Amino acid sequence: EKAACKRILEKKGLIGFQIGKTKVFLRAGQMAELDARRTEVLSVAAKTIQGKIRTHIMRKKFVSLRKASVCFQAVWRGTLACKLYDRMRRQAASVKIQKNQRGHQARRSYKLQVSSVLVIQAALRAMAARNEFRHKKRSKAAVTIQARYRCHRAHSYHKKLKAAAIVAQCRWRGRIARKELRKLKMEARETGALKQAKDKLEKTVEELTWRVQLEKRMRTDLEEAKAQELSKFQSSMDALQAKLDETNAVLLKEREAAKKAIAEAPPVVKETEVIVQDTEKVHTLKAEVDELKTSLQSEKQRADELEKKRSEEAQANEEKQKKIEETEVKIRQFQDYLRRLEEKLSNVESENKVLRQQAVSVAPAKILSGRSKSNLQRNAESGHVSVSDSKITPESAVVASPKKEYDIDDKPQKSLNEKQQENQDLLIRCIAQHLGFAGNRPVAACIIYKCLLHWRSFEVERTSVFDRIIQTIGHAIETQDNNEVLAYWLSNASTLLLLLQRTLKASGSTGMAPQRRRSSSATLFGRMTQSFRGTPQGVNLALINGSMVSGVETLRQVEAKYPALLFKQQLTAYVEKIYGMIRDNLKKEISPLLGLCIQ
Repeated sequence: EKAACKRILEKKGLIGFQIGKTKVFLRAGQMAELDARRTEVLSVAAKTIQGKIRTHIMRKKFVSLRKASVCFQAVWRGTLACKLYDRMRRQAASVKIQKNQRGHQARRSYKLQVSSVLVIQAALRAMAARNEFRHKKRSKAAVTIQARYRCHRAHSYHKKLKAAAIVAQCRWRGRIARKELRKLKMEARETGALKQAKDKLEKTVEELTWRVQLEKRMRTDLEEAKAQELSKFQSSMDALQAKLDETNAVLLKEREAAKKAIAEAPPVVKETEVIVQDTEKVHTLKAEVDELKTSLQSEKQRADELEKKRSEEAQANEEKQKKIEETEVKIRQFQDYLRRLEEKLSNVESENKVLRQQAVSVAPAKILSGRSKSNLQRNAESGHVSVSDSKITPESAVVASPKKEYDIDDKPQKSLNEKQQENQDLLIRCIAQHLGFAGNRPVAACIIYKCLLHWRSFEVERTSVFDRIIQTIGHAIETQDNNEVLAYWLSNASTLLLLLQRTLKASGSTGMAPQRRRSSSATLFGRMTQSFRGTPQGVNLALINGSMVSGVETLRQVEAKYPALLFKQQLTAYVEKIYGMIRDNLKKEISPLLGLCIQ
C-alpha cells in the first residue's frame, strides 16, 4: 500500500509529502489539488460512461432500423420475383403452345408430301421395271438366236475341217510311209556309211599310234643325250679333282723342301735368298690354287646350269609322258568305239537279213509295218527299244490283211487256233497272279519260257502271245509304288530275258562268223550278262509237282523270227524301265533320312 500510494503521488507530481505507518501527510494546498484532480478524473469517467451508453443506444436503434429495412427489401424483392416468375411461366407456356401447333402443322404437311412422293416413285419404278423386263426379254431372245446360229456355223465348220484334216492326214501318212519304206530299202541295201566311218576311225587310230611311237622315240633319244652329257660332266669333274689333288701334293712337298733348306742354310744372306725363292714359289702356288678354285667354281656353276636344264627337261618329259598317256587313253576309247561300231554293224547286218526275209515272206503287210520296222532299226542302232514304239507289231498287219485269208481256213485249223487261244488266255491269267519263287527262281518267267518253247512261238512269223505278255507286264507295273511288286517283275523279266539271250539266234546267220558279245556294260542288261557269265550254259526249268528243280538239260538254240526278236527288245526296255522305277522309289525313301542324318 505504501508503494502504491507513493507511485500515485509521484505520478500526480506532488512534492514534499510524507508517508507514515497508517497515514499520509501532505503539505498545504496539496489536498485541494488532489480533490481537483479527483473531480477531473470523475468527470472524465462520467463522460466516457455517457458516451458509451449513447453509442449503445444509437447502435440498438441502427440495428433495429437495419433489420426492418432488410425485411422490407426482402419482401419487396420476393414480390418482384413472383411477378417475374409468373411472367416467365406464361411466356414459356405460350412458346410451348406455339411449338406444338407449328410441329403439328409441319407433320401434316410432311405426311402429305411423303405420300405424294411415294406414289410418284412407285409409278416411275414400275415403268422402269416394265422397260427393263422388256429389254431383257428381247436381249435373251437375241442371245438364244445368236447362240443357235453360231453353234450351227461352228458345227458345220468343224465337220468340214475334220473331213479335210482326215484326208490330209491320210495322204501325209501315206507319203511318210512310202518315204520310210524307200529309206528302209536303201538302208538295207547300203551299209557303206558304217564301213567308211570304220575306215576313218582306223586311220585316226593308226595316226595316233604313229604319233605315240614317235614321242617314245624322241623321249628315248633325249634320255640317251642326257646320259651322255652327265657322263661327260662327271669325267671332267674327276679330271679337275685329280689336278687339284696333284697341286696340293706338289705344294706340300715344296713347303717341306723350303723348311729343310731354311734349317740347313748357315749364312744369313743365303737364308734370305732361300726365303725369297720360297715365297715366290708359294705365291705362284697360291695363284695356281686360286685359278683352280675359280675353275672349280665355274665348273660348279656349269654343273648347276646343267642340273637346271636336266630338271627342265625332266618336267618337259613328264608333260610329254602325260600327253602320251592321254593319247593312249584316246586310242583305247577309239578302239572301244570301233569295237562297238563293229558290233552294231554286225547286228544291223543280221537284222537286215531278218527284215529282208520278212519282206519276202510278208509282202502284203510290209507297208503297214514299215513304221515299226524303222523304229526297230533306229533302236537297234542306239542299243535300246522304247515301249511306246513297240506297240506296232506284225499282228497289226495280220489284222489289217484282207478277210479272205480267214475265210479260206478250214474247220480243223479253226479248232486248233481256238485251242491255242485258250492256252494263251490260260497263260496270261496264270502270270497275272503273284506266283512267287521256287528254288530261288521266278516261277512266272520259267512258265512263260517253257510254254513259248513248247508252242514253238519263237519260230512263228505271226503271233499275238508276245504282245499279250508285254501288255500284262505293263499293266502290272503301270501305277505301282510298291518296291516288292516291282522287284518281283524285275526278277521275272530279267530271268526271261537271260533265257531268251541264250536261246534265240537270228535266222539266216548260220553261215556267218560268230559275233563278239558286247563288252560295254552301259546298260542294265549288259551288267546282268557280265554277272551271269560264270553260270553254266545249261539250265533246266521244269515244273514238277509245283516245284522248280534243276537238271542236266541244256538250252538249245532256236532260230528266232521277227516277233521273237521284237519281244526280246521290248523285254529289255521293260527291264530298264522297272530298274529305273525301283531306283527312283528308293531315292524318295532314302533322301529324307539322308537329310536328317546330314542335319
